[in-house]
Amino acid sequence: MNDMTRREFISTGAAFATVSTSASAFAKTPDEIRAVLLHMGMNMWGEWRAPGEPKIEGRRYTRDEIYFSENVWNRTIDHAKKRGFNMVVMDLGEFLEYPSHPELAVKGSWSAERMRAEVRRLRVMGLEPIPKMNFSATHHMWLKEYGRMLATRPYYKVCADIIKDVSEIFERPRFIHLGFDEEKVENQRKRLVVCVRQNELWWHDLNWFVRGVEKLGSRAWIFSDYGWHHPEFVEKCPKSVLQSNWYYNEDAVGYDVDKMTEWFKPKLRLFVDLDKAGFDQVPCPSNWMSQKLKASGKADNSDCASEVVRYCRANISADRLKGFMMASWTDCKGDGAFQFNCVGMDQLANAMEARNA
Repeated sequence: MNDMTRREFISTGAAFATVSTSASAFAKTPDEIRAVLLHMGMNMWGEWRAPGEPKIEGRRYTRDEIYFSENVWNRTIDHAKKRGFNMVVMDLGEFLEYPSHPELAVKGSWSAERMRAEVRRLRVMGLEPIPKMNFSATHHMWLKEYGRMLATRPYYKVCADIIKDVSEIFERPRFIHLGFDEEKVENQRKRLVVCVRQNELWWHDLNWFVRGVEKLGSRAWIFSDYGWHHPEFVEKCPKSVLQSNWYYNEDAVGYDVDKMTEWFKPKLRLFVDLDKAGFDQVPCPSNWMSQKLKASGKADNSDCASEVVRYCRANISADRLKGFMMASWTDCKGDGAFQFNCVGMDQLANAMEARNA
């Protein structure tokens, strides 16, 4: 990494637009958020391989073309509308040809004009389109070589440029989801190149991204799992950031905090800690299951949405519980993925509709 002075760090913020927006100025809606996270890009996992870098047998590398079916996407969107969803969080990654950095595109990436048309189509359908770009160092392989340039001038410039691109294409969306989940060595331990920000650098970059999003007139949204084992998170994270703590019961430990081990307790308890600290929340359940859970034969997580909704409605202040988001963590390519996304949406829709259960 290039050495950067504090002044150089701060100066990178100038790459964003200079319009300032306070947290209180963000647009509000009376509707409870019923969101689904859908993946358009899929290069958030695996190894990125530089041109000329040898390919190692058995390694999972990022794709050089999109993995996506427009037919499946449209059917999935139609199901979201049918089940009463009002928001689609669109995980972009390599799927978009960013005007400022077309080198990040792969074969089949959508142009800015094509994405802008889809954003407007979704709005007409009554579905609020929210862009998501994951800037966690564990999930940013879609940034290609820039993902190996953490804390350098080229990295900050590219990130600022493409966030501005997305703000314009999505016509100043209410939220921009920054990801920021699972950035730790444990999640990268088998990779050829490990890139992890820690301590003050992690906080510097989170704040840098949040400020940049707010200067463009949107509100930053992140996954909250950094707070599981970093108690300072609820004190140091800007209160303007919309939080999505996630809990999937993937290890079949249940939903009773008192019966959990000390490792799992913070995951469920963070919903309460965030509420006490004054954060707005959109909790995130899933119908995804880990291989460990599947192999155990103990249980599945088909009750995850209903249990998370129940727990959060009982433990989060009504004025700070802004809704829920289903994350099935699959693609939009084949019929199997279509069905899996629909199952997840059905589970969340049923849970949210059972208000008096």
